[in-house]
Amino acid sequence: MTPPPLQRAALWRAASLGLWALVLLVSSIDGRLDLLLRAVFHPLVALAGLLLLTVALLQLRLAFGPGRQERGDRRQARTLLLTAAIALLVLLLPPAPSFADLAGQRPRDETADSELSFVLPPAQRSLTDWVRLLRSQPDPKLFAGDPVRISGFVLPMEGEPPQLARLLVRCCLADASPVGLPVHWPAGQAPFPADQWLAIDGVMGLGPAPGGGERLEVMPSRIRPIPRPERPLEP
Repeated sequence: MTPPPLQRAALWRAASLGLWALVLLVSSIDGRLDLLLRAVFHPLVALAGLLLLTVALLQLRLAFGPGRQERGDRRQARTLLLTAAIALLVLLLPPAPSFADLAGQRPRDETADSELSFVLPPAQRSLTDWVRLLRSQPDPKLFAGDPVRISGFVLPMEGEPPQLARLLVRCCLADASPVGLPVHWPAGQAPFPADQWLAIDGVMGLGPAPGGGERLEVMPSRIRPIPRPERPLEP
C-alpha cells in the first residue's frame, strides 16, 4: 500500500525548501540582511531564494505525481520536518546581533592605505574615514582642533574608557573587524551601555596614549543617543 502523501519525502523536501526560500526572499525585503551582509551581495540572496523556491515547486510536483515510493520516507520526513521548523524560527525571529560582543571577539582592523587619494573636509568624515586618515597620517597634532561629526556604537575597552566604533566587513559578519576612536567622555556623565548607538559632535583634541605619548581623542560638545542605522556595516 502506498503511504499517504504527507509521509512522502518529496513533500517534506518541498516544505523545507519552500520555507528556506521564504526566509531568503523575506530577508531581502525587510532589511534584516543589512545587519548581516554587505548590500552589494543582497541580490545574490534574493536569487538563491528564487532558485530554492523553484526546486521546492518541483519537489511538490514530484510528491503528488505518480512514481515509486522512496524507502525510509518516515525517517526522512522527521529530518526534513526539523529543517522546516528551523527555517520557520529564523523567519519568525529576525537576527539582533550585538555589535559590541562581536567586536570584542574579533581582531581589530589594522589595514590602511599608505596614501589617501581623496580626503573629505573634517566635518564630513565618518568614523571610518577618521580611522583611515589617522593611520595614513599618524602625527596627531596635524588634526587637533578639527571639527568632528561621527556616529557609531559604544565599544567597551579593557583598561581604558569605551570607544565609539564601527564594524568593517568585506562580505558579512563572519569577516567583520572593528575600528574605533577614543572619546574623552564628559566628567560626571552616566556611562552609556555597550551597543548603544551615539551621534557625537565635537572637535579632535590631544590626550594621553595608553603606552605613553599623545593621541587624538574626540572631545564631544554634544552626545545624542540614536537608533541603530538601517545599514550599520561599512565596507
